[in-house]
Amino acid sequence: MKSTALLLLMSLAWTCIASAQSAPHTTAPLHVWHQSQKNDTARSFTYTQFTLTGKFLSAPHDPVADRPALALDCIPGSEARSKGKFLAANLLVGTTLKIIFVEPEEIRGTSYFPKVALGYRADDGKEEQRQWNPGTDKTSVSIPKESVKQLLRARSVAITLDDDHGSQVAIQFDLPDPAVVEQACNVDEH
Repeated sequence: MKSTALLLLMSLAWTCIASAQSAPHTTAPLHVWHQSQKNDTARSFTYTQFTLTGKFLSAPHDPVADRPALALDCIPGSEARSKGKFLAANLLVGTTLKIIFVEPEEIRGTSYFPKVALGYRADDGKEEQRQWNPGTDKTSVSIPKESVKQLLRARSVAITLDDDHGSQVAIQFDLPDPAVVEQACNVDEH
């Protein structure tokens, strides 16, 4: 009798373990805007950061732990203020980028502007050459508001730029429905 009960108990345990191992593994989908709340303690306000992960088509020279990401910072609208406010947008690459120095249109002294040269293609369109401002850590690029508008209207965006070793880095983003970002950021505001 004891051996039958023990055998039944072991059989039940193995069934539980097998079903736990074969349960579907759920992970967060890659092609969605992830929202997180951030605080700007210097200016005393809270904002929402929308992040979309992409993929490297051609990885940087240095190994990067994270995937590339687009990050949009916005102050969402409220009952008091019906429209949201766009703060900033950044392309987070994760490796040190090649910085070029561009001569300004009007020279005042010997100042040159640091820029990151890149190719930008939305959907199946023609690649456009751009020069965007590098982030302070030189591993990210600030995206101008006009480019954010184009980016949100696309289904897929490919960006190529160089790392500090001169190796080309190719990145692709598959963009989900932009409604939640457009509403919170009010990107089309003039």
